Amino acid sequence: MKLSQFKYRLPEERIAQYPCEFGPDEERPYFHRDDCRLMVVHAKSGVIEHRESFRDILSFFDEKDVFVFNDTKVFPARLYGNKEKTGAKIEVFLLRELNADMRLWDVLVDPARKIRIGNKLYFGEDDSMVAEVIDNTTSRGRTLRFLYDGPHDEFKHALYALGEAPLPREGINRPSEPEDLEDFQTVFAKNEGVVTAPISGLHFSPQLLKMMEIKGIEQAFVTLHCGLGCFRSIDVEDLTKHKTDSEEMHVTQEACDIINNAKKNGRRIVAVGTTVQRVLETAVSADNNLKPYDGWTNKFIIPPYDFHIADAMVANFYNPLSTMLMLTAAYGGYDLVMKAYKEAMRYNESDPSRRYRFGTFGDAMLILND
Repeated sequence: MKLSQFKYRLPEERIAQYPCEFGPDEERPYFHRDDCRLMVVHAKSGVIEHRESFRDILSFFDEKDVFVFNDTKVFPARLYGNKEKTGAKIEVFLLRELNADMRLWDVLVDPARKIRIGNKLYFGEDDSMVAEVIDNTTSRGRTLRFLYDGPHDEFKHALYALGEAPLPREGINRPSEPEDLEDFQTVFAKNEGVVTAPISGLHFSPQLLKMMEIKGIEQAFVTLHCGLGCFRSIDVEDLTKHKTDSEEMHVTQEACDIINNAKKNGRRIVAVGTTVQRVLETAVSADNNLKPYDGWTNKFIIPPYDFHIADAMVANFYNPLSTMLMLTAAYGGYDLVMKAYKEAMRYNESDPSRRYRFGTFGDAMLILND
């Protein structure tokens, strides 16, 4: 397929800036994660439904069905500092820790042209945190060594205290706020190491998870830490030539047992988000069961593609030209998914309070194989 096939017009006002909408003179309200809208797409029949509440998702599933979540945990990855001597302001985006003992981190820097090997960078109001650039990895990528004398836990605490929620720049055009650290995190986040939340999981509240438990719907957890690949734009028209960066992923035996037993007994498996789909398709065995996995994946899925494990998928309304949109189209069918996006743009278009919202804090889509 071609990159241009995933381009559509997305006005800025349709991109959610917050988990819930409120007026310019209103205080930021408390929100319920599961209050978003839900579009239901039936892949085989082509029927598209509109639901007012994400909580309606439970009406489509039964006892012993399994929802698979990505339990990765976001850390405050965006830092602002100054370059030595010139005092030039710089942004550092932490990607992953390379060596705990040496305080080495893989990062992105902006503006990159000003940051060279040997430069020292200062963070905090009193310049209490200092880092030295020791390597160039990509055009924007650098390896930093933080010059901190103290226990590792103390260092991480001090470093994270200087950071803010790593909200994606594309679409969210506002400064980060303290509440974002909680809003941009799933309620089941456990394994730290990701710089962008698995956004389809943001819709699940503790109350909704409890309702699932009461109904007998099971939960399984896998881990995929999204890294540098999330921030790379695709620069080739022919998508078969696009190469993604490898990202760390883990699948436990416990998750395999839950999912494989459900499949064996004819129950449905629901992949919550594109990261879960990539995990399942990376760790699938020759007999279409899930196997334990500890390693890396660079799985890039575009239409057409035969999925092996998931019977349903929860997605968001993703930005144009994004790899997440491509995977969603591969699962639901390109023509139907793009039709659903057009319908989402038209639905209640004249009523801003009732129309679909796109992006990280936007509404949800459920794709069913019926």
